[in-house]
Amino acid sequence: MSAKRDYYEVLGVSKTADASAIKKAYRKLAKKYHPDSNPGNKAAAERFKEVTEAYDVLGDEKKRKLYDQFGHAAFDEGAGQAGGYGNAQGNPFQGGFSGSYTGPNGSYQEYHFQGGEDMDDILKNIFGNFHSQGGSRRSSFHSSGSTGSKSYGGFHGFQDQGFDGFGFGQGGNYSSKGSDVQAEIHVTFDEAAFGGKKLIHLQDSTGAVQSYEVNIPAGIETGKSIRLRGKGSPGTGGGEAGDLLLKVTVDEKPGFRREGMDVYTTVQVPFTTAVFGGEVKIRTLTGEVLCKIKPGTQSGTKIRLKGKGIVSLSNSSVHGDQYAVVEIAVPKNLDPEARQKLKEFEKVLEKNGHGFHNGNVA
Repeated sequence: MSAKRDYYEVLGVSKTADASAIKKAYRKLAKKYHPDSNPGNKAAAERFKEVTEAYDVLGDEKKRKLYDQFGHAAFDEGAGQAGGYGNAQGNPFQGGFSGSYTGPNGSYQEYHFQGGEDMDDILKNIFGNFHSQGGSRRSSFHSSGSTGSKSYGGFHGFQDQGFDGFGFGQGGNYSSKGSDVQAEIHVTFDEAAFGGKKLIHLQDSTGAVQSYEVNIPAGIETGKSIRLRGKGSPGTGGGEAGDLLLKVTVDEKPGFRREGMDVYTTVQVPFTTAVFGGEVKIRTLTGEVLCKIKPGTQSGTKIRLKGKGIVSLSNSSVHGDQYAVVEIAVPKNLDPEARQKLKEFEKVLEKNGHGFHNGNVA
């Protein structure tokens, strides 16, 4: 098996890159190698898996710190034993160890152990009210962590080695809900505006690509999350699974700009229609509508289309508005006759004190 590439190299960013640069690089590569864009392409699927794995670590501040310090070893199976055992005399932990695990409340915890404090105290710190049996050497234990979306490393390595006496192994009665998992999805402008079902593909912790049918609520906007209950990490000891939280990014739509529930567009108005008044068609999210233009309408004028915006995420009976910004379509390539008539029109306006330059041509 070939060695894993450096995660920074996978995403094509430097080790000093900020979170924004890492996220931007990931989105670009994920879009390029996504299975939906490369059906049947095994190489692309592997690259997508590699890119997702890299971002899963570098996109999380705490995991990134662990990676910067320990490299890939921070997330390998059984990586909790970072200290050497060669100096141990009657205590296999004398050389020290470090790693991470998922706590009873679903939180991500990091631990570091060095010689000096009683192992009984150490295990009480790790497992809360559960206690160990024995241990007389003094040691020091430092733990830090916060609620996380995934767990890495894990304490199952101790359980497999027969540490059930600590109250957390096969013989214990401990159970807890699995931790929540976070992922990002893109939805189209119209999917966010009208809602509906969407089939997505995500890579799980084993590297396999899973498919989910997601209900996109109408009115959702960038930064909001959709919760899929029971689709997160499995629970322990018979506990229920955690949830999958999908953070939404709404893609842009040509000709439309969204601000909250309101939508902004532009409308081209012929020069003569702006002068004399008339009607123009304005494109909305649900089709074209015919709007009246007042005589003397200026470029930059906003035409409000009440209720033609985005539906409220919390109240389906409430909609935002659409604002169409007028752009005057100036005639090009006039023939001699039209040019002459326009000159005559200009002279009449100037004679009556109404010129093109003062913005009043009505």
